[in-house]
Amino acid sequence: MVRPIETLVVEDDVGDILLILQAIRQEPYSVRVHVAVDGEQAIHILNEEHVKPDLVILDLKLPKLSGPSFLALSRVEAPVVVFTGFPSPHDQQRAIELGASEFIEKPTDLCTYTQEIGRIMRTWGARKADAGSVN
Repeated sequence: MVRPIETLVVEDDVGDILLILQAIRQEPYSVRVHVAVDGEQAIHILNEEHVKPDLVILDLKLPKLSGPSFLALSRVEAPVVVFTGFPSPHDQQRAIELGASEFIEKPTDLCTYTQEIGRIMRTWGARKADAGSVN
């Protein structure tokens, strides 16, 4: 039996949260999703609720505590995929320096958006969950 992929989505835009959740539901994996709407809430979820995610999907432009600040302050052992609508070469370089595994510009096309979330789940999430599966 394969355990659910624990995924932390750190995103402040409700529309993007709904699109990400919809895309995740289309994947053939069991996924448990935790949502934080800002960097402070994400830190709280990781520290207070003892969530140990297999994957973090992180926006950069967040209220209270930005994505880069979250990366600098958190001690996430899981892959962190930056998924942002406002990319810049500086942001990309900084995110990778702070430990992000991948940096992706959010597609504007719905089909491509869904496909990209699926690829993130297969590339980063499913691999971690398979490593923790039990027989």
